[in-house]
Amino acid sequence: MIKVKIIIAPARTMQVDTDSLPYHDLPQFLGQTKKIYQWMKTLSYDEVHKVWGNCSTRLAMKNYQWLHEMNLERHLTPAIIAFTGLQYQYMAPDVFSATGLDYVQQNLRILSGFYGLLRPFDGIVPYRLGMGDNVSFDGYDNLYQFWGNRLYQSLYRNNNLVLDLASVEYEKAITPYLRPDDQFIKCIFGEMIDGKIKQKATLAKMARGNMVRYLAENQIKTIAGVKKFNVGGYRYRDDLSSPSSLVYELIK
Repeated sequence: MIKVKIIIAPARTMQVDTDSLPYHDLPQFLGQTKKIYQWMKTLSYDEVHKVWGNCSTRLAMKNYQWLHEMNLERHLTPAIIAFTGLQYQYMAPDVFSATGLDYVQQNLRILSGFYGLLRPFDGIVPYRLGMGDNVSFDGYDNLYQFWGNRLYQSLYRNNNLVLDLASVEYEKAITPYLRPDDQFIKCIFGEMIDGKIKQKATLAKMARGNMVRYLAENQIKTIAGVKKFNVGGYRYRDDLSSPSSLVYELIK
Protein backbone atom coordinates (compact mmCIF):
# COMPACT_ATOMS: atom_id res chain seq x y z
CA MET A 1 0.00 0.00 0.00
CA ILE A 2 1.29 3.47 -0.86
CA LYS A 3 0.77 6.91 0.55
CA VAL A 4 -0.60 9.11 -2.20
CA LYS A 5 -1.68 12.68 -2.65
CA ILE A 6 -4.02 13.56 -5.50
CA ILE A 7 -3.87 17.08 -6.90
CA ILE A 8 -6.59 18.87 -8.83
CA ALA A 9 -7.06 22.41 -10.09
CA PRO A 10 -9.64 24.81 -8.66
CA ALA A 11 -12.51 26.22 -10.73
CA ARG A 12 -13.25 29.80 -11.72
CA THR A 13 -16.89 29.40 -10.71
CA MET A 14 -17.60 29.28 -6.98
CA GLN A 15 -20.45 29.40 -4.50
CA VAL A 16 -21.12 30.13 -0.84
CA ASP A 17 -22.67 27.14 0.95
CA THR A 18 -22.33 27.18 4.72
CA ASP A 19 -25.08 24.60 5.30
CA SER A 20 -24.42 21.43 3.29
CA LEU A 21 -21.14 20.44 4.96
CA PRO A 22 -19.20 22.07 7.81
CA TYR A 23 -15.66 23.29 7.26
CA HIS A 24 -12.97 21.75 9.49
CA ASP A 25 -9.99 24.10 9.39
CA LEU A 26 -8.67 27.34 8.01
CA PRO A 27 -6.30 26.96 5.03
CA GLN A 28 -2.75 26.11 6.06
CA PHE A 29 -1.25 28.98 4.04
CA LEU A 30 -3.76 31.62 5.15
CA GLY A 31 -0.90 33.95 6.16
CA GLN A 32 0.35 34.03 2.58
CA THR A 33 -3.22 34.42 1.29
CA LYS A 34 -3.66 37.51 3.45
CA LYS A 35 -0.55 39.04 1.86
CA ILE A 36 -2.00 38.49 -1.62
CA TYR A 37 -5.37 39.85 -0.48
CA GLN A 38 -3.90 43.01 1.05
CA TRP A 39 -1.98 43.66 -2.16
CA MET A 40 -5.07 43.12 -4.34
CA LYS A 41 -7.07 45.58 -2.24
CA THR A 42 -4.55 48.32 -3.06
CA LEU A 43 -5.22 47.96 -6.80
CA SER A 44 -7.55 50.21 -8.75
CA TYR A 45 -10.35 48.64 -10.76
CA ASP A 46 -8.34 48.95 -13.98
CA GLU A 47 -5.27 47.40 -12.34
CA VAL A 48 -7.13 44.42 -10.90
CA HIS A 49 -8.99 43.92 -14.19
CA LYS A 50 -5.59 43.61 -15.85
CA VAL A 51 -4.62 40.96 -13.30
CA TRP A 52 -7.71 38.96 -14.26
CA GLY A 53 -6.86 39.17 -17.96
CA ASN A 54 -9.74 38.26 -20.26
CA CYS A 55 -12.40 38.56 -17.54
CA SER A 56 -15.47 40.47 -18.84
CA THR A 57 -16.16 44.00 -17.60
CA ARG A 58 -19.36 42.88 -15.86
CA LEU A 59 -17.63 40.03 -14.07
CA ALA A 60 -14.61 42.18 -13.21
CA MET A 61 -16.81 44.85 -11.60
CA LYS A 62 -18.66 42.21 -9.57
CA ASN A 63 -15.40 40.64 -8.37
CA TYR A 64 -13.83 44.04 -7.65
CA GLN A 65 -16.73 44.91 -5.36
CA TRP A 66 -16.52 41.51 -3.69
CA LEU A 67 -12.78 41.95 -3.19
CA HIS A 68 -13.44 44.90 -0.90
CA GLU A 69 -16.17 43.11 1.04
CA MET A 70 -14.68 39.66 1.65
CA ASN A 71 -13.63 38.41 5.06
CA LEU A 72 -11.20 35.48 4.92
CA GLU A 73 -12.37 34.05 8.22
CA ARG A 74 -16.17 34.39 8.07
CA HIS A 75 -18.99 32.73 6.11
CA LEU A 76 -16.66 29.96 4.98
CA THR A 77 -17.48 27.10 2.62
CA PRO A 78 -15.54 23.81 2.52
CA ALA A 79 -13.28 23.95 -0.54
CA ILE A 80 -14.64 20.67 -1.91
CA ILE A 81 -18.09 22.24 -2.44
CA ALA A 82 -17.03 25.88 -2.88
CA PHE A 83 -15.80 25.21 -6.42
CA THR A 84 -18.60 24.47 -8.88
CA GLY A 85 -16.87 23.99 -12.24
CA LEU A 86 -17.35 21.01 -14.50
CA GLN A 87 -14.77 18.82 -12.76
CA TYR A 88 -16.48 19.38 -9.40
CA GLN A 89 -19.92 18.72 -10.87
CA TYR A 90 -18.74 15.31 -12.08
CA MET A 91 -16.96 14.65 -8.81
CA ALA A 92 -20.29 15.28 -7.03
CA PRO A 93 -18.86 15.51 -3.49
CA ASP A 94 -22.29 16.32 -2.05
CA VAL A 95 -23.30 12.66 -2.55
CA PHE A 96 -20.06 11.07 -1.31
CA SER A 97 -20.31 8.44 1.40
CA ALA A 98 -18.77 9.20 4.78
CA THR A 99 -15.78 7.00 3.88
CA GLY A 100 -15.46 8.80 0.54
CA LEU A 101 -15.34 12.18 2.27
CA ASP A 102 -12.74 10.89 4.70
CA TYR A 103 -10.67 9.56 1.78
CA VAL A 104 -10.55 12.90 -0.02
CA GLN A 105 -9.76 14.79 3.18
CA GLN A 106 -6.75 12.52 3.69
CA ASN A 107 -5.57 12.27 0.09
CA LEU A 108 -6.96 15.05 -2.12
CA ARG A 109 -5.39 18.50 -2.39
CA ILE A 110 -6.66 21.45 -4.43
CA LEU A 111 -4.04 23.78 -5.85
CA SER A 112 -4.94 27.47 -5.76
CA GLY A 113 -3.31 30.71 -6.84
CA PHE A 114 -4.96 32.50 -3.90
CA TYR A 115 -4.80 29.85 -1.16
CA GLY A 116 -1.79 27.82 -2.32
CA LEU A 117 -2.87 24.32 -1.31
CA LEU A 118 -6.26 23.37 0.09
CA ARG A 119 -7.57 20.35 1.90
CA PRO A 120 -11.17 19.53 0.94
CA PHE A 121 -12.65 20.74 4.24
CA ASP A 122 -10.63 23.93 4.55
CA GLY A 123 -13.00 26.87 4.85
CA ILE A 124 -12.67 29.40 2.03
CA VAL A 125 -14.48 32.33 0.43
CA PRO A 126 -15.15 32.90 -3.27
CA TYR A 127 -12.24 34.59 -5.02
CA ARG A 128 -10.91 35.20 -8.50
CA LEU A 129 -7.20 34.60 -8.96
CA GLY A 130 -5.62 31.92 -11.14
CA MET A 131 -2.09 30.63 -10.66
CA GLY A 132 -1.19 32.00 -14.09
CA ASP A 133 -2.85 35.41 -13.72
CA ASN A 134 -0.91 38.66 -14.23
CA VAL A 135 0.42 39.08 -10.68
CA SER A 136 3.51 41.10 -9.77
CA PHE A 137 4.11 42.33 -6.19
CA ASP A 138 6.66 42.37 -3.38
CA GLY A 139 9.44 41.58 -5.86
CA TYR A 140 7.68 38.52 -7.29
CA ASP A 141 7.00 38.40 -11.02
CA ASN A 142 4.18 35.87 -10.71
CA LEU A 143 2.40 33.56 -8.27
CA TYR A 144 4.71 30.66 -9.09
CA GLN A 145 7.58 32.68 -7.65
CA PHE A 146 5.48 33.81 -4.68
CA TRP A 147 4.53 30.29 -3.66
CA GLY A 148 7.99 28.91 -4.43
CA ASN A 149 8.50 25.36 -3.16
CA ARG A 150 6.00 25.59 -0.28
CA LEU A 151 3.31 23.62 -2.10
CA TYR A 152 5.75 20.96 -3.25
CA GLN A 153 7.10 20.51 0.27
CA SER A 154 3.61 20.16 1.72
CA LEU A 155 2.59 17.57 -0.88
CA TYR A 156 5.67 15.40 -0.48
CA ARG A 157 5.88 15.56 3.30
CA ASN A 158 5.67 11.93 4.54
CA ASN A 159 4.78 10.87 1.02
CA ASN A 160 6.60 10.10 -2.22
CA LEU A 161 3.76 9.82 -4.74
CA VAL A 162 1.50 12.47 -6.26
CA LEU A 163 -1.26 11.58 -8.73
CA ASP A 164 -1.68 14.57 -11.03
CA LEU A 165 -5.25 15.38 -12.07
CA ALA A 166 -4.53 19.11 -12.37
CA SER A 167 -4.19 21.33 -15.42
CA VAL A 168 -0.81 22.44 -16.77
CA GLU A 169 -1.33 25.89 -15.22
CA TYR A 170 -1.41 24.37 -11.75
CA GLU A 171 0.96 21.43 -12.04
CA LYS A 172 3.65 23.97 -12.98
CA ALA A 173 3.58 25.07 -9.32
CA ILE A 174 4.95 21.61 -8.38
CA THR A 175 7.02 20.17 -11.21
CA PRO A 176 10.07 22.51 -11.02
CA TYR A 177 10.85 21.19 -7.54
CA LEU A 178 10.56 17.46 -8.18
CA ARG A 179 13.52 15.36 -7.13
CA PRO A 180 14.70 12.16 -8.85
CA ASP A 181 13.11 9.90 -6.22
CA ASP A 182 9.73 11.69 -6.28
CA GLN A 183 6.91 9.94 -8.10
CA PHE A 184 4.69 12.36 -10.01
CA ILE A 185 2.19 10.53 -12.20
CA LYS A 186 -0.01 12.45 -14.61
CA CYS A 187 -3.37 11.07 -15.73
CA ILE A 188 -4.22 11.73 -19.38
CA PHE A 189 -7.77 11.30 -20.67
CA GLY A 190 -8.18 11.49 -24.41
CA GLU A 191 -9.49 10.17 -27.70
CA MET A 192 -7.51 8.36 -30.37
CA ILE A 193 -7.25 10.80 -33.30
CA ASP A 194 -4.96 10.11 -36.26
CA GLY A 195 -3.12 7.46 -34.28
CA LYS A 196 -2.47 9.68 -31.24
CA ILE A 197 -4.27 10.30 -27.94
CA LYS A 198 -5.64 13.85 -27.99
CA GLN A 199 -6.96 15.38 -24.78
CA LYS A 200 -9.87 17.83 -24.99
CA ALA A 201 -10.23 20.28 -22.11
CA THR A 202 -13.94 19.85 -21.42
CA LEU A 203 -13.90 16.06 -21.57
CA ALA A 204 -10.72 15.95 -19.47
CA LYS A 205 -12.36 18.01 -16.72
CA MET A 206 -15.31 15.62 -16.65
CA ALA A 207 -12.99 12.60 -16.51
CA ARG A 208 -10.89 14.09 -13.70
CA GLY A 209 -14.01 14.61 -11.62
CA ASN A 210 -15.12 11.04 -12.28
CA MET A 211 -11.65 9.79 -11.38
CA VAL A 212 -11.68 11.52 -7.97
CA ARG A 213 -15.12 10.07 -7.21
CA TYR A 214 -13.96 6.60 -8.32
CA LEU A 215 -10.85 6.77 -6.14
CA ALA A 216 -12.77 8.00 -3.11
CA GLU A 217 -15.73 5.65 -3.25
CA ASN A 218 -13.52 2.63 -3.95
CA GLN A 219 -10.87 3.66 -1.40
CA ILE A 220 -8.11 3.22 -3.99
CA LYS A 221 -4.64 3.18 -2.44
CA THR A 222 -2.52 1.56 -5.14
CA ILE A 223 -1.56 2.50 -8.70
CA ALA A 224 -2.94 -0.86 -9.79
CA GLY A 225 -6.31 0.34 -8.50
CA VAL A 226 -5.99 3.66 -10.33
CA LYS A 227 -5.39 1.79 -13.59
CA LYS A 228 -8.77 0.03 -13.24
CA PHE A 229 -10.69 3.30 -13.70
CA ASN A 230 -13.29 2.77 -16.43
CA VAL A 231 -15.97 5.38 -15.75
CA GLY A 232 -17.53 7.35 -18.61
CA GLY A 233 -16.29 5.07 -21.37
CA TYR A 234 -12.57 5.27 -20.57
CA ARG A 235 -10.18 2.36 -20.49
CA TYR A 236 -6.57 2.28 -19.36
CA ARG A 237 -3.98 1.90 -22.15
CA ASP A 238 -0.90 0.22 -20.71
CA ASP A 239 0.84 0.34 -24.09
CA LEU A 240 0.63 4.15 -24.19
CA SER A 241 1.44 4.75 -20.52
CA SER A 242 4.76 5.19 -18.75
CA PRO A 243 6.08 5.38 -15.17
CA SER A 244 5.18 9.10 -15.20
CA SER A 245 1.85 9.01 -17.04
CA LEU A 246 -1.31 6.91 -17.08
CA VAL A 247 -3.21 7.14 -20.35
CA TYR A 248 -6.94 6.48 -20.62
CA GLU A 249 -8.66 6.25 -23.99
CA LEU A 250 -12.26 7.27 -24.48
CA ILE A 251 -14.02 4.45 -26.31
CA LYS A 252 -17.10 5.58 -28.22
